Order: sequence, then structure tokens, then C-alpha cells
Amino acid sequence: MVHNQIHTIDLLIIAAYLIAMVLIGLVVVRKVRNMDDYYLGGRSFGPLVLMATVCATIIGGSGLMGRAGVAYSSGFKAIMTALPYLLGMFIFSGFAGRISAVGTTFNVTSIPDLFEQRFGKSAKVMLGALIAFTMMGTVASQVTATATIINMLGNEIGISYEAGAIIACLVFIIYTATSGLFGVIYTDVFQFVMLILFVYILIPASSLAKLGGVGTFLQNLAPELSTPYLDGSIVGDIITYFVFTLAGAEMWQRAFAAKSQKAAKEGLFLGTLVYGLTIPLVWFMGVVAHQLVPAEKIIAYGSTDAVVPALAIEILPVGLTGLALAGILSVIMSTADSYLIVSVQTCVHDIYKTFKPDTPEKKELMLTRVFAVVLPLGALIIALYIKNAYNILMFAWSFYAAAAGLPAFAALYWKKATKAGILSGMAAGFSVTILWKLIGLPFGIGATVPGAIACLLALVLVSLATYKKNPTPFLDPYMKQAAE
Repeated sequence: MVHNQIHTIDLLIIAAYLIAMVLIGLVVVRKVRNMDDYYLGGRSFGPLVLMATVCATIIGGSGLMGRAGVAYSSGFKAIMTALPYLLGMFIFSGFAGRISAVGTTFNVTSIPDLFEQRFGKSAKVMLGALIAFTMMGTVASQVTATATIINMLGNEIGISYEAGAIIACLVFIIYTATSGLFGVIYTDVFQFVMLILFVYILIPASSLAKLGGVGTFLQNLAPELSTPYLDGSIVGDIITYFVFTLAGAEMWQRAFAAKSQKAAKEGLFLGTLVYGLTIPLVWFMGVVAHQLVPAEKIIAYGSTDAVVPALAIEILPVGLTGLALAGILSVIMSTADSYLIVSVQTCVHDIYKTFKPDTPEKKELMLTRVFAVVLPLGALIIALYIKNAYNILMFAWSFYAAAAGLPAFAALYWKKATKAGILSGMAAGFSVTILWKLIGLPFGIGATVPGAIACLLALVLVSLATYKKNPTPFLDPYMKQAAE
């Protein structure tokens, strides 16, 4: 057995996985009868299905490959930046039931929908533009992670980095464009099983077996990779992740798609819990690569994003290597499709239909499929320009977290939030984030920190100043349900 080489059987397994994703999308397309089905799967999903799709969405290419790369290069930073997202998601699961109730009671299908009903069309379009930009950047981070894997296979089968990224785009374009959230959810369930078995169990267990046990790993573990520490960059990432969870459009969509308030809360909680269990495993895969993969091989791949697939190729036998790489691809696909469906909904339903409200449903469905092709091509361009999944993700999320996180929470819970306050908060958060980046991140602090502070101050002060003259409707589903 020759290690470090992709064999034909491994390639066949990967190809079979990609074909299976396309077939699932083509099969469930029959479930799509209207736009509610395409965007929200008919609000029909129970807690276990939601658990699988939530977990599969969170553990994306940037969350696995990007963060494992961070662990490889910066050790404990991979855990320090993952924990606030975990905490934020647990908090989010606590109000997922309210999101579900608002959705069913007031026929709200997205965060921009909520903004329109409370604060008008300008707030809806402004938020929609932020979401579309962020989602495309997040899809780009998944394309980058995919291209990294394909680039590793390129020497064996003659497919370049660019060509591999195009292949991956085509696969999730097909099942997302045809079947919408039904395709995304059902492929996510399949991918959830793949990633748990063949990535989070198989690779760590095989790594320990190769080393000879936990004792050997700990004995050879470099202290700088296991010592907790904080710096301005980590603080910035922590704030970004935590605030982002308040307005993560893909998780709001999952809450809207739940069949009940209870299913929304339980599904989000269980998915977050499983994600929490994977955090130390990602760190482990990143740092154990120092002991099992020659450094020159990681350097040769051109990015620390290659750590986990390089580890799989290094330690696993024929067949299992293919399953592990298919599992890694499933991690990436499950996140890419989720963000793609949100970006499609935002561009068509939340922006285009705001200006063309009389668009027939048939035309809207056609437009969603057009955008499901166009948007990934934009993401592909970003991915080819910035070839690091973690960097792309943090670039996209920092603007959105600062400008949309607190306004989304206020729209859901704060009665005194006004249109002027929301618009001021989003504008301040976005502007300060850009300014902070342009002046070179003073004190080493990430741009989301001052951006979120500016957003909070503008939102609260302007809302309080304008509330008496221009109050906005507060969508309380429980008061309406009680009245009925």
C-alpha cells in the first residue's frame, strides 16, 4: 500500500458522492409546488431533520478546513474563535421559537421580510443588499475549500484548481436551483451522516491509531499549539462570530422552515450541541497534522486549508481515503448550498420583488433558478481572487455582523426600535467597519468590534429620539394568537 496517493477507487467514491447529490436534488424537485416550498420547504421540517441541516450548515468548509488550518498555524485560536459562535448559536436557539411564530403568524419568510413589515421597504432593501454580499462571500469560502481539495487531486487526474472549483459549483447549482430548500435540507441530512462518520470519527481515530495513542500525541504536542491566549485579532473574530449569530440569515431561514415553534427550538439546539462536540476534534485534526504530515507537503498545497484532506490522504488506506474526502466535500457542499439558497431568496424575493411586487409566482420561481446559477459564478470569482477560506469568511462576516446583528435582534424584540434608528444603526455599523479596515485595524482589534459599537449607539440613540413621533408596528405573534 502506497500512502499519499489518490487511487482510482477513491476517485470513484468521490464521483459517486457528487452524483448522489445531484440525484437527490432531481428527485425532490417534485416537492416544489410554489415559492413557499422553494424557500422554506413548506414549513414542514421536524427537530431531527433541522438538527442535521443546522449542524451540516455550521460545519462548513471554512469551519472545518479553514479552522483546522488556523489550528495548524495558530493552535488554540481555533477553539477561542469557535466558542463564541457556539454560545451565540445556543442563545439563538432560545429565540428560534419566536422567529418561527412570527413567520407563521405574519407570513414572514426572511429577515428582510420582517424589516419591511416593521420599518418599510428601504430597511428591507438595505438589509437585503448586506445579506446578498455576505452570502456570496460565504459561498466563495466554500468554493475555495473545494478548490483546495480538487487541487490536491489534480496531480492524479489532471484537473486544475480552477476546473475543480467549477465542477463543485455546478453540482450544488443543480440541486439548489432545481429543488430549493427541499434539495438543500435532504442533501444536508445525507451529508450530515457522511461528515460525522468519515470526517469527525474516522480521521481523528485513525490519527491516534497511527501515532500509537493519546499519550504519544500529548508527549509530542508543541506547547504553543495548546496554550490559550488572546490578542486583538482573536477578540475581533470572537465579536464577529457572536454578533453574526443574531442575524445569520441561513439560521433564521431554518427557524422559519420548522413545522412548529418547538421543532425550531429543539432542532437549532441539537444542531448547535453536535457542532460543539466537533470543535475540539477540528483543533485536534489541525495540530495532529504537525506530527503526521511533513510540513513541506502542507506548504506544497499552498494553503493551510489543505491540512485535513492532507491528513486523510497521509494516514488512511485505499477506499477510506475516498470516503473521508467525500465527507470533507459534504461538509463544504452542505454549507455552500445553505448560503446559496439564502442569497437567491434575498436577491429575488427581498430585493427584486420589492420593486416589482406584482411578479407572478411562476416568473419568481424562474428567476430564483437563474440567480442560483449566476450567484455561484460571482462567488467563484471571489474564490479565485482570495484563496483562503477562513480569510474570505471573516471578510464577509465582519461587515454583516457589525451592521445587521443588533438590528435583527431589535426588530424581533425591541418595541421602541424605529425605521430611522434601524437605518442609522446599519449605516453606522457598515461605515465604521470599512473605515476601521481602511486605517489598518488600530490596536490590532478586528473591525467588527468598533462597527458593532457604532451600530448599537446609533440604533439606540436615534430610535429613542424618534420613537414618540414615528413609532413602528411591533410584530408580537403571541398577542395576535391570544386575540384570535
